[in-house]
Amino acid sequence: MTLRSDERPARAEAVPVGTKGRPHPSTNGTVARVMSPLLVRLFGGSLPVRLVFWDGSAAGPLGGPGTLVLRAPRSLARLVWSPDELGMARGFVTGDIDFEGDLFQMLLALEAKTRGRRRLGPRAVASGLWTALRLGAMGLPPSRPKEEVHLGGWLHSKRRDAAAVQHHYDVGNDFYRLVLGPAMTYSCARFDRQGMSLEDAQSSKHDLICRKLGLGERPGARLLDVGCGWGSMAMHAARNYGASVVGVTLSRPQVELARERVRDAGLEANVEIRHQDYRDLRGETFDAISSIGMFEHVGTKRMDEYFSVLFSLLAPTGRLLNHAISSPGGSRMHGRSFINRYVFPDGELVDLADVVGAMERAGFEVRDVESLREHYSETLHAWVANLESSWDKAVALVGEPRARVWRLYMAGSANGFDDGGIAVHQVLGVVPAQGGAVGMPRSRTGWG
Repeated sequence: MTLRSDERPARAEAVPVGTKGRPHPSTNGTVARVMSPLLVRLFGGSLPVRLVFWDGSAAGPLGGPGTLVLRAPRSLARLVWSPDELGMARGFVTGDIDFEGDLFQMLLALEAKTRGRRRLGPRAVASGLWTALRLGAMGLPPSRPKEEVHLGGWLHSKRRDAAAVQHHYDVGNDFYRLVLGPAMTYSCARFDRQGMSLEDAQSSKHDLICRKLGLGERPGARLLDVGCGWGSMAMHAARNYGASVVGVTLSRPQVELARERVRDAGLEANVEIRHQDYRDLRGETFDAISSIGMFEHVGTKRMDEYFSVLFSLLAPTGRLLNHAISSPGGSRMHGRSFINRYVFPDGELVDLADVVGAMERAGFEVRDVESLREHYSETLHAWVANLESSWDKAVALVGEPRARVWRLYMAGSANGFDDGGIAVHQVLGVVPAQGGAVGMPRSRTGWG
């Protein structure tokens, strides 16, 4: 059905979808017919996806990327009480709203139609309220899913940062193993040739970082891995380059599994995993530091402190590799965003230029910048495929709402990397020695 603001909506059609429920007695027609004026306000022209309502009526294209299903009047109530992405997210997490079809393409289609309108205007809200009243979808606000988080305390204090990390990473090691695969690496992989497995691509990423840090030039070099996760980077550096590695993380489940993996690999003499905040590292010196997928938790206000602390821990000619998601102009996960409430509370994506500036203010000489944007989209598609292929097991491990959070978050993120709204950059900095010596190779080919 095509809806245009300058003409009467076409007749809504009813299709059997096996759902129960009828329009409220005060309505005259199907839910789709009653919804038509609101849909005009929301989408203006043609609907981007098929919509199916709880009475079986439907609107929108049959040949589109998929179907958005509103399973009960409560689905509409969620959108009325939270007329932004949070209402849609709450509906999806609880199962009141569902996607059927190609989730990646459906999200793209919806984003294209609603870009620039994160919140509805007063007329659209009024139309939504009237429609909800007619359909019997009003009442008290539906309860929020328990998976939604609200953090207290000072932004980016040690206590609040620890709570944010625990919310995101303490979902369960078995769940992460299912999504991430054998590599157990929760950051962008590097697919440097066609047909690479996810595990090989993660190893390729780790190896690139080791070479950028010059670990092959310094046998026995002391490496600090900030936000070490389950120890994959630390183990790669120790096994392949003979590095002596200290990994720190704020997640106790990560520490437990990382230590187990280190023991199983016979690398205990080379790798130490600590439950520690990077700000508490004092009186130690390292030859190199890797920070992979951790910087997003630091925040703009703490950025200068972060780089200053890391600079103070490096010996002269020591190198830092900062691998982090970035966003042009910077982007903070605002309070009512799906990402902030369900995935990365307090997360911030910093503009690449600001990252480079902060590193230079701390004393680093920035020597190399590389984007891996397309690689992160490919990584996320692989993670979503892992999740969907083991959906029943994932639900058994963490519950359906949490599994839904991860499916939506990873698919939406992949689209963000595809369209360039977000990127991921590796920025390499070095601590100049007295007289300006940095010990860097003359070109990238010197990394081997």
